Amino acid sequence: MAKVKTKFVCQNCGYESPKWMGRCPGCGQWNTLAEELSETGRSGRWADRVPDGGRAVKAVPIHAVEAPEESRILTDSKEFNRVLGGGIVNGSLVLIGGDPGIGKSTLLLQVSHQLAEQGKKVLYVSGEESVQQTKLRAERLSIRSDQLFVYAETNLADIDAAIRQLKPDFAVIDSIQTVYHPDVASAPGSVSQVRECTGELMRMAKTYGIPVFIVGHVTKEGAIAGPKILEHMVDTVLYFEGERHHTFRILRAVKNRFGSTNEIGIFEMRDTGLEEVENPSELFLEERSSGASGSTVVVSMEGTRPILVEIQALITPTVFGYPRRMATGIDQNRVSLLMAVLEKRAGLLLQNQDAYLKVTGGVKLDEPAIDLAIAVSIVSSFRDRPTGRKDCFIGEVGLTGEVRRVSRIDQRISEAAKLGFERIFLPKNNLGKISAPDGVQLIGVSTINETLSLVFS
Repeated sequence: MAKVKTKFVCQNCGYESPKWMGRCPGCGQWNTLAEELSETGRSGRWADRVPDGGRAVKAVPIHAVEAPEESRILTDSKEFNRVLGGGIVNGSLVLIGGDPGIGKSTLLLQVSHQLAEQGKKVLYVSGEESVQQTKLRAERLSIRSDQLFVYAETNLADIDAAIRQLKPDFAVIDSIQTVYHPDVASAPGSVSQVRECTGELMRMAKTYGIPVFIVGHVTKEGAIAGPKILEHMVDTVLYFEGERHHTFRILRAVKNRFGSTNEIGIFEMRDTGLEEVENPSELFLEERSSGASGSTVVVSMEGTRPILVEIQALITPTVFGYPRRMATGIDQNRVSLLMAVLEKRAGLLLQNQDAYLKVTGGVKLDEPAIDLAIAVSIVSSFRDRPTGRKDCFIGEVGLTGEVRRVSRIDQRISEAAKLGFERIFLPKNNLGKISAPDGVQLIGVSTINETLSLVFS
């Protein structure tokens, strides 16, 4: 007979302890251990196994394994298909996380409608809203389909029964933190519940061969709430990013077993729902000021897509004893590093200057190829001299002031030429076999000093 006892489980990392502690030894977070019930004394699942019983298991050479090409289902949203790696794979489990009110439910409801319009049967399980509330959201988005079924339930056993009875082609669970497993003695949203429910949903996706989308809440640090194993269990992890006070939303893939990572899709939130942005580069640059100092344009690669974004810098004398360094959309440590390089290698006195940098449009850039644009924008604001409106900057800056080569230079140049840029400053080592498009001048630079002399000559 199973004995029931209590244990304390960290709601952040899943660390288990027989007694309560103020600080979790696993992740170091405070006040994250919660009491949960556990059963002991059960016979293990291998205890009753008969030796040499059941079917024989045979390992096969890898070259003898037949790997059929997975079939993908395309939605009407090209941006959504791109992030997933070319479409939805049958039997996949996709996790979508994001801040509250960012548009996760709206996105999945629109995707469900698009699939239902193709004749696919879709089951939308809502654990946070009633059927009537989901209906109101659907009416606002002009969603009416006979193939889209709505079910308000949080019991995973009832959800499994509904899937077996309805036999849908797709299933959406909104959200994983509200669903509970009836055999797990803990509250919904706890580490044990999230882990067990995700495991059962994975079993459903693989057994029934249907794609399952689950919504996950995020913590105040921006990570998906629950144990980290949640992201390891699913096939694809998507983050829905963006400022709540701005209309643009970015869907970013951070894990994808069926495609490349770091792909992004850009949407615009409107009264009628989310609409995809086909040309984000033109959209990000349409409000760029003419003749303003501290403004540069860089071509950044987001997965396989080149995007032109504007980097703005404001350098002002500090009124405090310690200068401030603030950045939005860029790593603040990278800004401090580049300012140190400019002070040491270019002879600029920046130690008594406040620096404020921003990437317009709410995009977050983290690749090394944006270093040159950041450095030029800082110098432009410091000297109060604008750069050319048709100038574009690509390159990584090293600690010795050299400009290093970057990847996929052909795609970057093509995207810049498409939007009418006439001069592109890029690393000299990238000038190998590339040819300049008509009306575009490629200027190779090897150091930051050489770049500044050509830009501000």
